[in-house]
Amino acid sequence: MELTRVSEPDISVVKKDRDDVNYRLKAGIFLTSVTAVSALVAFGMTLAAAKKKDPVMFEKGTRITRDLQETGMDLAMRALKWGTFYAVSGCSLVAFGVWTLSGASNMEEFRYKMGSILPQIKRNNPPIGRTEFSGMNDLLSYVSEEYQKDTAKHNPR
Repeated sequence: MELTRVSEPDISVVKKDRDDVNYRLKAGIFLTSVTAVSALVAFGMTLAAAKKKDPVMFEKGTRITRDLQETGMDLAMRALKWGTFYAVSGCSLVAFGVWTLSGASNMEEFRYKMGSILPQIKRNNPPIGRTEFSGMNDLLSYVSEEYQKDTAKHNPR
């Protein structure tokens, strides 16, 4: 029986695969589907909680009566659609405005221009201070102690 040695994967092939349009399309579809499923589950859970909290008013909101010309669900869906439209439009306009004002012609140029304008993020390698906590109380007490040290350092009495 002859053993063959398995070669190490070529890093350039992996990088080429990641830049592939097919890879990006699959990644985009995956993220979009995860977002859509999360939104549907959250919306369903909210409806279930509302029905459980007050079933009489929930049923009243699902029927058209003389007093109400449209159901509560129709009103909520209309508000959700308009809210989504305004949110997506507003964010798109802000992003397009920033892109236009930067004068960039491609994403790499935009990245470098924004990198020169925005403040640099400090590297924390090796970490300064604690990085492991036993629980939330330990974390909050550490943050409180560090805050007290900083304020004492900057505001001596």
